[in-house]
Parts: sequence; C-alpha cells; structure tokens
Amino acid sequence: MTPRVEILDLHYQGHPGLIASFLISGPHGHVLVESGPGSTLASLVAALDSHGLEPHDIHTLFLTHIHFDHAGSAGWWAQQGVRVCVHRVGAPHLIDPSKLIKSASRIYGDQMETLWGDIVPAPAASVRAVEDGDVIEAAGLEFRAIYTPGHAGHHHAWRVGDVAFVGDSMGIRGGVIPWLDLPAPPPEFQRELWKESLDKLRAERLETIYRTHFGPRADVAEEIDRIEKLIDESTEKVKSMLDEGLERDEMIARYGEWMNGRARDEGFDPGKAEGEDKLNPRDMSVDGITRYWKKKAEAGG
Repeated sequence: MTPRVEILDLHYQGHPGLIASFLISGPHGHVLVESGPGSTLASLVAALDSHGLEPHDIHTLFLTHIHFDHAGSAGWWAQQGVRVCVHRVGAPHLIDPSKLIKSASRIYGDQMETLWGDIVPAPAASVRAVEDGDVIEAAGLEFRAIYTPGHAGHHHAWRVGDVAFVGDSMGIRGGVIPWLDLPAPPPEFQRELWKESLDKLRAERLETIYRTHFGPRADVAEEIDRIEKLIDESTEKVKSMLDEGLERDEMIARYGEWMNGRARDEGFDPGKAEGEDKLNPRDMSVDGITRYWKKKAEAGG
C-alpha cells in the first residue's frame, strides 16, 4: 500500500525548505523518517502537535544516516521510548555520540550549539541496528532498508510501498533549493559506491522519492540520471582544479561559481536560496571530493 506522508518542515536556522522530517501514518499508528538536528527539535514537536500528535504517539524513527542534519535529535526520541532504526555502523554512535561531537566540534567550533543543538545519547535498548534488505514492521507498514553508500558509508534509503525516503543519496533539490545540488562532505564521499547505489534505486522502480532536502519528486528515473551526471561532473571539476595546483580557497570559490552557474542554467537564481550556505557549504564538498581523489591516488587508482 502507498502510505500517507506528511512533510514536516523543521525550519532549520529559521529558514523553511531546508530540512524535512516525514510523518508516515499507517493502519496501526505513526512513524517518523529523519529526526533533524537538536536545534530543530522544538519545530518537529510543534509540527506533530499541528497534526494532533505528541512524541509518545510515534512508534518508530527511521534514520537514513547519522549526520546531524538528519539524526542529531535521535537520542532524544530514543529517550522517549521511540524505537530508532539505523545502519549498524551508525547505531553505536547514537548510543555514545561523544566521538561524533568531538569530531564535529573541530569543524564547527563555537557554532556547534547554534547549528545542531543538544545531542544526547540514545538508550541501547531503543536502537535497532539494521542491515541491507532488513524489513521493519512499524505502524502496520513494512519498511525495507536499501543500503545506499556514497554520500556516507552508513547510508540507507527506506522503501515503503512504492515510495522511498532517500536521505542524501539523491542529492539536494526542493524547498528553497529548486535546482539539483550535491552534498559531498568528507570523509566518506565515494563516487563509485554512490553510482552503485543509484543503480540499486533504479532497480526499485519507485513511483516517488522523498528527499530530506527537500520533499517529493515523481520523475524518479530522470532524477537518478541527473544526479549521476552531477556526481561525475562535480568529481571531475574538483580534479581539474587539483591538476591546476589551485589553493583550497580558490578551488572553493571556483566550485561555488560553477555550481551557481548550473543553477542559473536550470533557470534559478541561487542568490534567492536563503540558508543554502548553512545546509550545503561549498567548502565541505570541495574537501570531500579532494579527499576522495587523494585516497584514490594513494591506492594507485
């Protein structure tokens, strides 16, 4: 059956259309896909209230991966007794998020609290570690995990009925960013794995995908082709700059203008995308793709 899906806009950093959580209602209750960061927890609870629901009405929380914009408040939900389903590699980091917090603090510094809010540990008993192909029953529906690495090595898409919640595996498009954009942060961007993941999603023959950033899309096959092309072109763009011997700041500037040019080619004004720099900063993608090329060179690829 096709589930009933409500898009819950989390108004990340005060901006609509950046991060979504999804409320899925089945014959026996309600589940969430994606919790968003701790900084948007109040927005998520308020969105549930607008649907006449409270946190204790949520049966299960499905996470595509544990990056803070997708899962930062997951520990809080687990503390409320909600079952949290996540890739087995991500599960220990929900139970003890100290390593994630330490690593992120080196990047974000004094912006950690503002960007991500409280990140609290999840009780181990509430965390379900998931493998590729696992089927989880929740609220009278069946959710199947589809392992989709490339953006992150611990990434799942979740299929229910003829739709899938694809996290970052289909890139960014929707909300305030109507063009197709690529989130490729370090340390786990892998072009080859990402393209294999897209092949898996093609084989699913889905009717609709839901991106966490942001919302539904029905032209699934075409979108898969488009994101695959963008992965290739973005990766080669960074390589060409590395081959030129450019400094990091110049690479970031050129990559940003190149990506903005793509948006303009699609008929959109990137200057109107308020909050885009907070969601997908260009330096993160340049660093992620640069690391990919350096690791490939070290491996003799």
